[in-house]
Amino acid sequence: MKSTAPVSKIMTKELVTLQLTDDLYLAEKLFKTHKIRHLPVLDGKHLAGILSYTDLLRISYADLTAEEDTIETVVYDMFTVSQVMMNRPVVVSSETSIHDVAKILSEREFHALPVIDNNRLVGIVTTTDLIKYFLKNCPEFKNAKC
Repeated sequence: MKSTAPVSKIMTKELVTLQLTDDLYLAEKLFKTHKIRHLPVLDGKHLAGILSYTDLLRISYADLTAEEDTIETVVYDMFTVSQVMMNRPVVVSSETSIHDVAKILSEREFHALPVIDNNRLVGIVTTTDLIKYFLKNCPEFKNAKC
């Protein structure tokens, strides 16, 4: 199935974002409070980058045996959001097809794409959004038994 539907059908529109001037403590709090894994980073109203929960784990020590992820946050004082985030991320427009988004994400080493229209952040689409879409709309996935 090749979906020509626009990514606007599946993207998250109610965004949780960081400002470039925010700190990593706030980033961790937002990740955990909203149960998300990616935060667009804004410089005023313009996209400056994207920060993932994995980016935080890379600079810190995670206690993976704990029931909840516990991050050793002492390193948060050593880095800024701009030092840890991905600068100039790949972006798509809200009219980009779901098929094209799936292709981009399957070929790259990241799991989220900011959605930009007229130089304004209007959404974010993740691999989770794609999986949910395919499970709901593709018969071969709906009834698959592994």
